[in-house]
Amino acid sequence: MEVMRVEKGSVVARRQDKVNEWYLVKEGMISQKFGFAEVKLEANSMIGILDGEWFICDYVVTEDSTLIVIPCENASDLKDILSVNETYRSVFLQAALRQRHRMLSLYGDLQKKCRRFQVVIGAAFADYKTICNQLLVQEQSLVRLEYFEPLEIQHKVDSWEISYSNALVQNYMRDYLYLMTRDTGLCVGAIMEASAQMHRVTQGIREMVNFLQYNKDILFSEYETDLYHLFFQLAKQAAQKNMDPALIQENMKSMIELIQQLNLYDENLVKRCVNSYNNYDFENAHVAEESVLDKDCLIQILSYGGYEVEEIEKIRQMVQDYKNLPDPASTDHAAYQIRKQLSPMFYRTYFKVFLKAVEDREKLPPAVAMFLNFGFMDTEILGEDYTNSLYHLIDHLGLFQSDHTYTIFDWLSCIYRGEKEPSKNEFDMDYNSYLMDMVKRGKITQDQMQRFKTNREMKVQYEIENLFTSGHRLTYGKLTTFCPILSKLDMINSLEKMALTVEKLDNALNKVRQVDYSVLYREVAFSDPARDINQEWIMKEVIPDMILMPCAGSRGQMWQEIAGAKKDTPARFLFPMFTISDIDELMVEMLGRYRWEICRRIQGVYWNDIREKSLTAEYCDYLQFYRKNSELSTEAKEKLKTAITRARNNYREVFTRDYMNWIRYESKGSFRLNKVAREILARYCPFDKNTRQELSANPMYQNAFARLERENERKEQRWAALYEKYKKAGGEITQELKDNLMFYQR
Repeated sequence: MEVMRVEKGSVVARRQDKVNEWYLVKEGMISQKFGFAEVKLEANSMIGILDGEWFICDYVVTEDSTLIVIPCENASDLKDILSVNETYRSVFLQAALRQRHRMLSLYGDLQKKCRRFQVVIGAAFADYKTICNQLLVQEQSLVRLEYFEPLEIQHKVDSWEISYSNALVQNYMRDYLYLMTRDTGLCVGAIMEASAQMHRVTQGIREMVNFLQYNKDILFSEYETDLYHLFFQLAKQAAQKNMDPALIQENMKSMIELIQQLNLYDENLVKRCVNSYNNYDFENAHVAEESVLDKDCLIQILSYGGYEVEEIEKIRQMVQDYKNLPDPASTDHAAYQIRKQLSPMFYRTYFKVFLKAVEDREKLPPAVAMFLNFGFMDTEILGEDYTNSLYHLIDHLGLFQSDHTYTIFDWLSCIYRGEKEPSKNEFDMDYNSYLMDMVKRGKITQDQMQRFKTNREMKVQYEIENLFTSGHRLTYGKLTTFCPILSKLDMINSLEKMALTVEKLDNALNKVRQVDYSVLYREVAFSDPARDINQEWIMKEVIPDMILMPCAGSRGQMWQEIAGAKKDTPARFLFPMFTISDIDELMVEMLGRYRWEICRRIQGVYWNDIREKSLTAEYCDYLQFYRKNSELSTEAKEKLKTAITRARNNYREVFTRDYMNWIRYESKGSFRLNKVAREILARYCPFDKNTRQELSANPMYQNAFARLERENERKEQRWAALYEKYKKAGGEITQELKDNLMFYQR
């Protein structure tokens, strides 16, 4: 077992990563993070032992630590380890039980916080109405509060489970360990039983964390549209009318205590607001200012972007013409012309507002943030209810952000900062190729090209004119009626239900990865000449960048399969931020197209040459010569002819349909493909080990599965021998090399 040293701030494992090995904490401290909530893992704790197939949360190093790496990922591996090393039984089981205990304690703590949150919110809302009547003032609308629903935990933990864990850990741990470690089966069973329980506990924890994070701005918000600030305003009005402030003060005290206990808010912001209340001179109270969204949002956005008064009026009139249409989604000439004018205005405005936003160190005005992230421009176009919901979402942009998921504003900001390079245009040219083409056509000089290569504004403009403009329309789905401004016409449900969050995208991606384990793996070069390794090709998984277009749409778009010349750069997938489609369907379709395009990229000019065996070459040969294929029945040939016609002779689309059937149906033993297509997919898009075992009795798959097992075993043996030689030469087996070996064990 390998010893690994990790520095403070580094990440040992991320939520939704595949569990390929466990880590025993020998020294230091690891934080098990569930959003704002966390569990501290000290020495003798174990990472991965209760996680199952995918890590259930992020594990972040909070102080320099030493970990022991244990090559274990399931019950079978655990049984092998504990059978050989009986002394590990006590260590492993005790780590699992103590970690379960900490998780149950966190569950109980969050449960109390959620109950307290609901009680304080409910009481304050009722008192607010009473006080408004007493003061004879109009109630201020708080839409989020009117639609607030108490939490109903789907994955519950009974009180006896917490009591059981408390009693076991505090009073009977030694006796329990003595009994359960006497037999490998007992020990493995106890650990896996705790693991199964933890999946339910974790889901319950995540429900409560999401509930508090989603509803936190009802209680307190930096935009001051919350109960705390409503009561602050009431306190001012009560002081003006010399009324008894006791009920207001009681509510303020409860809310301040809860705000400080929840650990959900920025400490400096809370301190500043509480001090503002405590030090406020109520004898000179003033009426609160109107909400920022009470003003004209379109004018706010245009003014922020630096438009002159005359330009603002022209754009305002253009938007008004659109709103005056009897049917904004009409395909008649008048409606088409108005929509055609709106598109260039939208992207020109976006560019101007974006440049101001990335240079402005102040917090973005709400309307501007809604425009940059969601495509919002006008309250009437989106509707008041949806506008209020969207306004709420700007406090929760973290739902749409991760290491590989971006809002369009986040993505363009990465381009601006130089963290990402612009995407390819519709002619398959990247930014540098585009500049070279401009030189060839005499549009710019060589000197200008060199300057433009590092010009941040031009890179952003290029990305807006290509990926954003085209991707926006494509993900919307209805090309003939496309309008870039977010509209209520495209909403069929609440924004919260339509929103494609990081969690939804990751879950959809992992559902495919669980079946087609190699879908995101690529061969990349590895060399270490000093230790006699000149060039070896290892398998590396590359998670795609997923960019959310600011629209309510129905389509996904596989924009490009790699981000540059290097093979290990991520693909770029585009999704609508709000969708009416099934995300699982969109993801499978996206990965089908990706499978085809990455093969084309790797094969180069030989992508359809049957002499160079590959997925695309064999599929092209199969589709071109299906009429002469004796392995296909007459019925199969007719179905294939129809599929090719429906796809307009686009072989990639025929493959994508087959791939979707492969993942959705064939992996469950429901046959939808013909014999030839099944053989090709079994060879190049193999199922994971668990799925293969479930289908192994079926003669349709036996030959393909047996061939894959033989090839993987041969390659695994070769790599294991190579690693031994490499270690003897002083080489380090990095995580990348470990992942390569594990690939052939799947």
